Order: sequence, then C-alpha cells, then structure tokens
Amino acid sequence: MSLNIINPKPFLASLVGHRVAVKLKWGQEYRGNLISTDSYINVQLDGAEEWKNGTSAGMLGEVLIRCNNILYVRAAPTEGEDAKKN
Repeated sequence: MSLNIINPKPFLASLVGHRVAVKLKWGQEYRGNLISTDSYINVQLDGAEEWKNGTSAGMLGEVLIRCNNILYVRAAPTEGEDAKKN
C-alpha cells in the first residue's frame, strides 16, 4: 500500500473558495465553502451543512471548526456521488 503524504497547509490553501467536507473525530461531517484557514488549521465554512451517518442533519450557515476536532478535510463529494453511496 502506497500513501501520498501531502503538506496540509498548502493543500488547505488550495481548497479556499471551494466546497469541502470536514470530518470530525466524533463522526459528524460538515460540508460547505471553505472561507479561510489559519496556521493552526482551524477552518471556517460558509453555507455549512451537518451530515450524520450519511444523512443531512440540517443547514448551519457559517461555522468555525477548531483544529483539534478535525479528523480530515477533503473536497466535498458532488450530489451524484452522495446518491451512489445510498
């Protein structure tokens, strides 16, 4: 198995202005537009939606997620990719 290690700061900077999915350590996922990130890797999302167990739990609007709660950040799946999972 080969892993591709990516430096997180430039990776997050490249995602600013795009839709992302932020998975928390406790299983929730927040999807929204990445507005900003800082040197601690705190992230700010706009138009955020909370997802639990693959189901939308509602719109939250603008949120700030503290770095120590984040498990991973990735580009958000498209609507079609969500439908394929279910």
